[in-house]
Amino acid sequence: MAETKKLLKSLNGDVQTIPPIWMMRQAGRYLPEYRATRAQAGDFLSLCYNSELAAEVTLQPIRRFGFDAAIMFADILLIPDALGADLWFVTGEGPRLSTTTTEQDFGKLVHADAIHDHLAPIYETLRILKRELPAETALIGFAGAPWTVATYMIAGRGTPDQAPAHRLKAENPALFNAIIGRLTNATIEYLSKQIEAGAEVVKLFDSWAGSLKGADFTNYALEPTRKIISALKARHPNVPVIAFPREAGDGYIGFAKATGADCVALDNSVSAQWAVDNIQTEVCVQGNLAPQHMVTGGQPLIDEVLRIRETFSKGPHIFNLGHGITPDANPDNVALMIDTLRNG
Repeated sequence: MAETKKLLKSLNGDVQTIPPIWMMRQAGRYLPEYRATRAQAGDFLSLCYNSELAAEVTLQPIRRFGFDAAIMFADILLIPDALGADLWFVTGEGPRLSTTTTEQDFGKLVHADAIHDHLAPIYETLRILKRELPAETALIGFAGAPWTVATYMIAGRGTPDQAPAHRLKAENPALFNAIIGRLTNATIEYLSKQIEAGAEVVKLFDSWAGSLKGADFTNYALEPTRKIISALKARHPNVPVIAFPREAGDGYIGFAKATGADCVALDNSVSAQWAVDNIQTEVCVQGNLAPQHMVTGGQPLIDEVLRIRETFSKGPHIFNLGHGITPDANPDNVALMIDTLRNG
């Protein structure tokens, strides 16, 4: 069956007339059925750790839209939670963590191979999905890349410019490198267990890679990704990895070759034609419709879907957004996007 799954075909380098489609954050707040299930769970973190309900919200967009892949419902900050940081979510504001900014803070974290008991519900979510997904639907696992997760651990929350992490990197490089190293090893362990539980593809989300420049991009975006993919390929040689160094700009060029990624996901700050010329020549690309089209819809959405499909049509491509769908998106526009891609 793996050979017939459209997503896996593209990741294997096949060029398909109609590319596979899935959508970042496709299980989420734009769907009324998600909001009802989250209310049942009580709060966001409880939903992540409730295997049955997490599987249910993962399946909801598959039932409604028929995406070619399902990405398990979880959060990139579950690794620091499992490492021993305190994690909670403030309604309307997002995540909060106890900060890791001193050697004493770092000393309280557990080792990378001690996270699995805490994360057992995530692995169970994958096992449920493996049983319940349609046979043609690929199952994606994921983690946050070390730099992005570190920015939250150091600041205790999301920040507009990741300044606390940049400051710690400059002022205490030994501690910063230790945090990155612990996260790199934990991510290897976490994704490997996800694959053992049923994930057919895994994705690394480096949402704040764009704030790293020059040697910092190489050292803290590219190199941890390379280490993670190398370790995963040694254990699971046939499982493809999608890398998403968001807003990397020219850093996208050669990223797949340098890291071993099977696909590079693109944000919508780069043009499809630029990506064809600079990236798709050597690797599958994923993307990159602007998420705002899921809010505004109409003919501009139709035109952009067709333009992206045509531009990427000569090489391996996975259709997706350039970032996650937003809570104010209209589900009807998602349906229009899929219908246009497949039938337009």
